[in-house]
Amino acid sequence: MEIVFSRVAGLDIGKRELAACVRVPDKNGRFRSQTKTFSTMTRGLLDLAEWLATHRVQVVAMEATGAYWKPVFYLLEASFETQLVNPRDVKQVKGRKTDVKDAQWLAQHDLVRSCFVPPPPIRDLRELTRQHTHLVRDRARVINRLEKLIEETGLKISSVTSNTLGASTRAMLEAIVAGERDPVTLAEMAKGRLRAKIPQLREALQIARFSDASAFMIGQVLAQIDMLDAQLAAYVVKIEQAMGPFARAKELSMIVPSISDRIACGIIGSIGTDMTVFPTPGHLASWAGVCPGNNRSAGRELSSATTHGDPYLRGWLGIAAGIIAQTRSRPCYLKSYYHRLRKRRGPLRAQVAVQHKILTAIWHMLTHDVAYHDLGPDYFDHKPRSLQHQAHRARRLITELIEQGYDISQLIPEHAA
Repeated sequence: MEIVFSRVAGLDIGKRELAACVRVPDKNGRFRSQTKTFSTMTRGLLDLAEWLATHRVQVVAMEATGAYWKPVFYLLEASFETQLVNPRDVKQVKGRKTDVKDAQWLAQHDLVRSCFVPPPPIRDLRELTRQHTHLVRDRARVINRLEKLIEETGLKISSVTSNTLGASTRAMLEAIVAGERDPVTLAEMAKGRLRAKIPQLREALQIARFSDASAFMIGQVLAQIDMLDAQLAAYVVKIEQAMGPFARAKELSMIVPSISDRIACGIIGSIGTDMTVFPTPGHLASWAGVCPGNNRSAGRELSSATTHGDPYLRGWLGIAAGIIAQTRSRPCYLKSYYHRLRKRRGPLRAQVAVQHKILTAIWHMLTHDVAYHDLGPDYFDHKPRSLQHQAHRARRLITELIEQGYDISQLIPEHAA
């Protein structure tokens, strides 16, 4: 076998310590291994870097173990060629697993594919967008908790209003927390179109049992929501600052239908702007987990389920595809493609296909620095097709007419007239 790297190191990383194994050639050309354990504190990582430099290591491979690999990778990437390896690709034999053996295994398998680790600016943007996503989910959970507390006290205000945190509802809740209990006074706080529902509000705000403990808890939940809103606003400002060097990529991405400012930041934070790490759009789609899997054996297709991919990226793409599927905005190519595919493959597969289309378009835009060109909602109606496709389309249209109850016995094809 051709030797790609003669001096390699494998790291098995834990929370408190890591096992390092270097494989280097001796004077006779034979490879020998040396193993050593280091602390994961900064001083220990500096000692590791010095030890690797002493052995003139060319490549350092490590498993993606939770978040423990990150400080090690970030410190070593400035001095060595570092490779992050999917644990699935270097799985040890059961019953023979130790930290030292894992490190030796990594050092011996230097042809394993490396995972994509973006450069530092993209990493910062990625962490900011992911933390923003966590805060959005936390806020949704807190709002659900508020709904539960309100229902437990007997308040039926959410049965009348559509937004628990609207201006009118928020004013009523704050008044209740402050001690106001009169339903007439509370209902008069309604604003705008909600004033048309004042009779229903008076009935919904009649409180049979409302303790001081309930008022305290609702007040604390409202304060928690305000705190989350302030944090989200601060993250939005920080994300905009981090997006400064990637303004062009953001501008191009937002041309695609359904991609908003927030979705564009999330996608760029996940895949970066340098598309050379993904040779083709198919590589990017496969890495993201928005294309069919490849599981075939003995000539049989065992499964075509999508791979896991990046859950955050799939979340952003899922939001965009959901907007395409549900919105009543102007028609476009992606919308037409979704409804066309949904008839045959169902809504879930159609949404994954739309995600694939969006990611493919973004790859081409970032690679060639060109704007998105929509093919139009009638693209499939005017697309040149073979005689076989035309016959298939005719059968499908006839079937739809029959399902709608039309009598097609008198219909004669034009070419037969």
